[in-house]
Amino acid sequence: MLKDLSFHIEKGQAVGLIGANGAGKSTVMKLLLGLTEGEGKILVDGIEVCRDTLPKIRRKLGFVLQNSDNQMFMPTVYDDMMFAPLNYGLSRGEADARVDAVLKRLHLEDLKHRYNHRISGGEKRMAAIATVLAMEPEAILMDEPTSALDPYNRRIVINTIRELRLTKLITSHDLDMILDTCDRVILLSEGRIAADGPAGEILHDRMLLEKNRMELPLSLMGRSE
Repeated sequence: MLKDLSFHIEKGQAVGLIGANGAGKSTVMKLLLGLTEGEGKILVDGIEVCRDTLPKIRRKLGFVLQNSDNQMFMPTVYDDMMFAPLNYGLSRGEADARVDAVLKRLHLEDLKHRYNHRISGGEKRMAAIATVLAMEPEAILMDEPTSALDPYNRRIVINTIRELRLTKLITSHDLDMILDTCDRVILLSEGRIAADGPAGEILHDRMLLEKNRMELPLSLMGRSE
């Protein structure tokens, strides 16, 4: 349960939402997307999140799920990427041009007509990101984007996240990835904000992290605080 939680994210910021299991990270994501209800008020680009505004909110927020198999539901990557633009009223030609532009931007042209059940986990994660970008959201939410990836694919995903010129809110236990991709960190503990500030400061603070049942990023282990 969240308690007295209040924060504001500026346009273009990359924010890491971290915390131990049960801290409230997933609840925050669900509230932003209108997947669950709670007390208080949530505004996305000045629009209050409520049942009547959900279509508008979900066009502004793209969501990359932790499990790409739950996101990629069409036969091919192309079919998945076309789905939202066509449903938003674009012509097939306009949607196709948008898909090609996103695939080129991410250097994923070879995935366009691949079957989702025949691509690797890393490729599927990248395809899921491409599918969300084809919606042209104003902000992107990501839930554990590097989980279950091998080091090579993890680095590709991290580089892609860093290059995205969007407002980003990323939840993860991969603190090295958060350090690489986020300029700000919000640390949750038992439903409250335990810390909110520059990623470099919070993720270097061993005492703060350990107090909230977390550890330093692996890349910082052994260094003096």
